[in-house]
Amino acid sequence: MLKNKTKNREKVVVATLLFILLLLGLMGRLVYFMVFQSDYYSKKAEDLHVRERYIKAKRGKILDRNGVVLADNITVCNVSVIHNQIQDKEKVIKVLCEELNLSREYVEKRVNKVSSIEKIKSNVSKEIGDKIRDYNLAGIKVDEDYKRYYPYGELASKVLGFTGGDNQGILGLEVKYEEQLQGEKGIILTTTDARGIEIETKGESRREPIDGNNLVTSLDYNIQSYATQLAKVAMETKEAERVSIIAINPQNGEIYCMVDVPEFDLNQPYELSGETELALQTTEKDIEKARQEALNQMWRNGCINDTYEPGSTFKIITTAAALEEKVVSLEQRFYCPGYIMVEDRRIRCHKYGGHGSVSFVEAIQGSCNPTFISLGLTLGVDRYYDYFSKFGLLNKTGIDLPGEAGTIMHKKESIGPVELATVAFGQSFQISPIQMVTCVSGLINGGKQITPHLAVKVQDENEKTVKIFAYKEGKKLIEEETSATLQYLLEKVVDGGTGSNGYVEGFRVGGKTATSQTLPRNSGKYIASYIGFAPADDPQILAIAIVHNPKGVYYGGQVAAPIIRQLFENILPYLERM
Repeated sequence: MLKNKTKNREKVVVATLLFILLLLGLMGRLVYFMVFQSDYYSKKAEDLHVRERYIKAKRGKILDRNGVVLADNITVCNVSVIHNQIQDKEKVIKVLCEELNLSREYVEKRVNKVSSIEKIKSNVSKEIGDKIRDYNLAGIKVDEDYKRYYPYGELASKVLGFTGGDNQGILGLEVKYEEQLQGEKGIILTTTDARGIEIETKGESRREPIDGNNLVTSLDYNIQSYATQLAKVAMETKEAERVSIIAINPQNGEIYCMVDVPEFDLNQPYELSGETELALQTTEKDIEKARQEALNQMWRNGCINDTYEPGSTFKIITTAAALEEKVVSLEQRFYCPGYIMVEDRRIRCHKYGGHGSVSFVEAIQGSCNPTFISLGLTLGVDRYYDYFSKFGLLNKTGIDLPGEAGTIMHKKESIGPVELATVAFGQSFQISPIQMVTCVSGLINGGKQITPHLAVKVQDENEKTVKIFAYKEGKKLIEEETSATLQYLLEKVVDGGTGSNGYVEGFRVGGKTATSQTLPRNSGKYIASYIGFAPADDPQILAIAIVHNPKGVYYGGQVAAPIIRQLFENILPYLERM
């Protein structure tokens, strides 16, 4: 009996001690939460009664080299409703329907939705936003926002690119330099009670957005505008599928203009032409999928995203390699009967009946295919391919735009005499237009490789320079003497050769024409192109014009050379004043 009582007492004591320990533990835990974690849980409790609304940062502008604004911002408004704060539901619905031109069904559904905040419409003009704000209706929130705006519509559309609804870059420079342009969004904090009603005495707290920086580019508004006009006229008069023009400083790689018409309206980037929309309605495909494919094609920048057979403009590269290897001299003579036999294949010259006996100067003036085939075969596969690689043609140029296409070239081991012959005069492989102008720039500027680019520097809103972009000069491509000889030869092409339509009164101009047939060869479609530079003995600008599938006359000398001549006639005096 006594033993049982003792055991019971021990149990009570143990239980009491455990209870005391548990109580002390709970008290300690309470002290920990109330004293040491008070700030944390106060913040948690406050967060339950704080509503967040984000404020977009003003996106940085994109400027041309002279400060002309090519991409800007306009102030717009976002209109939202907060269900728990609405006092006169019918009035709110009526105002929003009338001012925003929305259906009652649409507005009513959102007004009745129980949520912390419900967006009614974005990108509302500031005028309408202010008008809705003046109604002073509880439950309606009108927040100012920014929308990207392009003052010149479709100008340089495929270079500048555009932004999405969240103001993030989607295409072109807008996406490439997102980090510099985007800025940092701000926030509005509103304190509410348990029912979600704003506590007026608390007001709002704001963290202001930080605006993005401005991007200064090498583009020149005047050159871009005029080149676009020329491209449009050429496209219309020749009923061409597409016309591309690039103008670059061959000394440092700065791009003055990049045109690829047809372009599109940057302020309406998802709007297809009426003709395309009509065609979509008759397609048997999934219309939405077909529409996206059409948009992707519309946005595509043929200057960098596409490749083409360069044709006779590529004879510049063959000439540079032959001169550098000293396998040809200016006085050396060639005979052209109108064709040349390579193995069992007869490859024709563009001149029916041939050029007869010609010096190398005359051969390049007349763009004689057999002469350049002979040079390619003399160089041989190994040496020619080495120069193809040395000139950077197997790599991308590194231009600061997304989606650059690479060269489509035979593998070295697959090149036989016939392949080498066709490559030597610019056929059976493809390169991009930007690759072509980059390579030729490096050959006629004294022999130094360049990196084509658009970004020059970053500035803050006060025009203070934040960053200067540096583009290191590449390797030496050819000797200065070879480059000088190439300048001389290409000036002779304009002065009395196939490039005579590229001649500009009062200026020394060098250039080369090309006419290439697209695949399949029997399609009857051609690409007319011309690449020119000035001054011929000290090039400060180089430009290319490529006309895809012109109707009627399709020769580069007659179709593309006049485009660059007109461009140079207008911009060479302008560049002299810069």
